[in-house]
Amino acid sequence: MRNYTSSSELVDAINLSYKKFIQEFAEVPETLKNKRIDLVDKTPAEMLAYQIEWLTLLLSWDSQERAGINVQTPTPEYKWNELGKLYQDFYRQYVDLTLKEQIVKLSKLVAQLSEWVKNLDEKELFEAGQKKWATTKAMWPVWKWVHINSVAPFTNFRPKIRKWKKNVLV
Repeated sequence: MRNYTSSSELVDAINLSYKKFIQEFAEVPETLKNKRIDLVDKTPAEMLAYQIEWLTLLLSWDSQERAGINVQTPTPEYKWNELGKLYQDFYRQYVDLTLKEQIVKLSKLVAQLSEWVKNLDEKELFEAGQKKWATTKAMWPVWKWVHINSVAPFTNFRPKIRKWKKNVLV
């Protein structure tokens, strides 16, 4: 996993990986957003829903903690060993949105995430144990949570959407 030395470096990585990822959707027709193929584990709409919800969860954990609420990760309804069920909920929530609507929503969340990261002090961002919601057995600092819920999936989903396009948009 990549390391970061500053919040601006992390924000730059988030925005660059997002830009590359989201550009891939320009050619995806609305009529095929839910087209499933064997070679790719998610449809285009599912990839967007996945990202929308993980960024929403990440930002909500911090918001809830600041409000004095005891945060249950990933959600009060699901445990970490139930992510498959959680993902199905993600997909159901956005099934009626167009790709454009999902992209607008995700773009706003990326902007919110970037602002939030910029406003964290270095200790909060880079030292483990600074946020209760981020204090797990692994003792990850907040930057790692941000990375695995933004930069990593944007980067990993890009080849998937490209493979999907290569096999569907022939």
